Amino acid sequence: MAIQLGGEETPMSDINTTPLVDVMLVLLIIFLIAVPVAIQTVEELRIPIIETQESDDKVENLLITVTTTDAQGRTPDTIRSGFTGATRDGECRVFLNNTTLVDSTELYDRAFERLDAIVQRAGGPEAIMADPELIPQVHIRGDVNAPWRCVAGTIFNVQAAGYPTVAFISNPVDPEG
Repeated sequence: MAIQLGGEETPMSDINTTPLVDVMLVLLIIFLIAVPVAIQTVEELRIPIIETQESDDKVENLLITVTTTDAQGRTPDTIRSGFTGATRDGECRVFLNNTTLVDSTELYDRAFERLDAIVQRAGGPEAIMADPELIPQVHIRGDVNAPWRCVAGTIFNVQAAGYPTVAFISNPVDPEG
């Protein structure tokens, strides 16, 4: 603590460090207690194993992947094809449920047959319209380089087949990079 002697009225420039030291000591005590609790390891962890069963009332959504051929005309559907990624000028490739490569006519036919089977299993159009949760949706996962013409053609075909709802699946972008 500084004491002013003399008649000059100059401001005191010394910092009172007592509150700073008090806060630091309290934080030190908190960390000394919290760190051992935080770094305890789990000796044995027993994760329950649950058998999953597909429910009968689950909505059967249709998953479609849209991409194109690469610059050399190779498709991503074959193993070890050397596919280098979709290009904007490539030929459209549509995969039904991520496995079956289909053209536009086949996409329409398969989507219609699938939707018709779901509607008949539900008890007809009136029964499925009574419970909107039973109406299946189309989920489209489009390659970032797939041109809009490929995605729009897919949307047109599934809506013409009777699917009322089309949604897009995206991969979240990592903000770090």
